[in-house]
Amino acid sequence: MRISTHKLQQLTIFTTVLTGGGICTMYYLMQKNFAKSEYHRLAVERLENHLEAMEGLGAPPLKVHNIHLSDKDNRIDQNIAKVKIPVTGSKTGGYLYTIASKDPATNGWQLKLATLQLREGQTFDLLTGPEQPSVPVEHQAETQEYDGDLDQSKWSR
Repeated sequence: MRISTHKLQQLTIFTTVLTGGGICTMYYLMQKNFAKSEYHRLAVERLENHLEAMEGLGAPPLKVHNIHLSDKDNRIDQNIAKVKIPVTGSKTGGYLYTIASKDPATNGWQLKLATLQLREGQTFDLLTGPEQPSVPVEHQAETQEYDGDLDQSKWSR
């Protein structure tokens, strides 16, 4: 049985379009799940409530971009979420570095680190400062491992 070259070309194009559409849909759904997650929401809310950091970005409006799925700094498992969230305002942009852990008692996420680093190098600790309460005493030992220095060797485990 012979199949014409034209039919094979059509089949190849159809398969390529179908595969590309599936990949795009999967990417969109993964990004949507990240944006809806509690650890992502807590970090963005903390940024929105920090007046100095928002002023440094030139926000509002604050634009939260999709995380880079291939970035090795983004690691999420059942108990710890380390996420690097790209954000921009009208003045500049930067990354919102977050580390959250799951509390087994409440089954909810708690931020351990939330730091905004602007492109210009300025950093804002979103867990402490004039607008936010200090880190609770029971979490200070956990946050001391992350001393606010966003050096890549300290960021990744």
